[in-house]
Amino acid sequence: MSKPLFVKMKEEDNVAIAVDDIKTGQEIMPGVVARHEIPQAHKIALLDIEKGGPVIRYGVVLGYASEAIKKGDWINEYMLELPEPPDVDHMVFSTNVVTDLPQPPVTTWEGYENPWGGPGGTRNILGISTTVQCVTGVLNVAVERMKRELLHKYPNVDDIVPINHAYGCGVAINAPEAKVPIRALRNLSKHPNFGGQLMVVALGCEKFTVEMLCDSADINKDNVIILQEKEGFEDMITSLMEMAEKKLQILNERKRVTLPLSDLLIGMQCGGSDAFSGVTANPAAGYASDMLVKGGATVLFSEVTEVRDGVYLLAERCINEAVGKKLASEMKWYDHYLQEGEVDRSANPTPGNKKGGLANIVEKAMGSIAKSGTSPIVEVLSPAEKPSKKGLIYAATPASDIVCGPCQLASGIGLQVFMTGRGTPYGLAVAPVIKVCSRNDMKAQWQDLIDINAGTIASGDSTIEEIGTQLFHEIIDVASGRKQTWAEKYRLHNDLCIFNPAPIT
Repeated sequence: MSKPLFVKMKEEDNVAIAVDDIKTGQEIMPGVVARHEIPQAHKIALLDIEKGGPVIRYGVVLGYASEAIKKGDWINEYMLELPEPPDVDHMVFSTNVVTDLPQPPVTTWEGYENPWGGPGGTRNILGISTTVQCVTGVLNVAVERMKRELLHKYPNVDDIVPINHAYGCGVAINAPEAKVPIRALRNLSKHPNFGGQLMVVALGCEKFTVEMLCDSADINKDNVIILQEKEGFEDMITSLMEMAEKKLQILNERKRVTLPLSDLLIGMQCGGSDAFSGVTANPAAGYASDMLVKGGATVLFSEVTEVRDGVYLLAERCINEAVGKKLASEMKWYDHYLQEGEVDRSANPTPGNKKGGLANIVEKAMGSIAKSGTSPIVEVLSPAEKPSKKGLIYAATPASDIVCGPCQLASGIGLQVFMTGRGTPYGLAVAPVIKVCSRNDMKAQWQDLIDINAGTIASGDSTIEEIGTQLFHEIIDVASGRKQTWAEKYRLHNDLCIFNPAPIT
């Protein structure tokens, strides 16, 4: 069978994307001949489109032609005028609640029970929380020594991870939106992968106090070290080493046990997206998500600006009006947040997104939403909130990879699935990240960074269901500790960028 030349998503679409570069004069279908060279993943007009006419992909208006477009033309970002964002005040809720989901091949996994309650752990880590960036230098020296001198003595412990961040002082600690970073750091301190062991390092004069980070019952000499109370650097390091060893001894006793999928919480995210992301990687992730939800697991998807233009589609999947109204509220909050900065959602697409064929944020959003599958949305979370329900959850976060990741970690994910078209070595220290690419070329180029190749869907060699099922098994194997991801193997860990919409003083 000949390799497909293009991908058309819906019957009503008047554009398609090129599977590979299309040469000038090449006929891609009867009556449609390329009038220009069309780069891989970019759009070719299937019909004449008059000036001001809609350009349609995914059955959705991506924008309006800024000039007349001829059949066979290459359509790029400069040729589209962005439509108005969807109105969130008059959305219809609960009209597309799908319950006929694909059956998962297995319904259990091997994880760590969570002493704090909530989802199980996928890794066994000593997490060390901090109240302020000022302690980072000392803590990093101590962690280096811990890994060199202590970690090998405790073979059942996977890692020691400092929760370093830029928050804590020089901030408007009582500002209304300070609740976001405070909530994130509180929730991170008791992540499921930390096994019930709380260890906190404070300076002593910061605005974000130990009392703000910890419950009062947890504030004691067994859990908290305040550097300003120590007699110099060596005393600081000695105290940190001694506390860490006591925690490591306890963590070393943890064992994996068979848990139901209802104890698994994972996150879906995409970055370095291209026009294939919504064709291959994200739909495959959506299929795996549907399997997980059917089996009782909880799946988060996020990135406000990357769902904003399709929010009405999500509203239809909300299980009730209360969930739908929370979705609308989160969209309006973020609209205001962007307006305060004198930008809108059009600031989102990157140069790499555009080089990969994404003309604007509407097209990017339609592809991004695909990673949520078809499951009903049972809950909507504000940034860094913990879920109270099981199933598919929309967790509102910024779209930035290195901000979304920590927000999802604070919500308690034990594993993240990350889709990419252009490629990124992104990773998280607190939880493993499975990397799924949208193109065969990406896998060939980054053979030892990409875990799952969804590009075979576009080339016609695999189906969404086949890659989605492969990804489901990968999620179970990685969560159960039977496999390591490439990012985990190489210890590729991005900084934790805590979302702080409050002022810095």
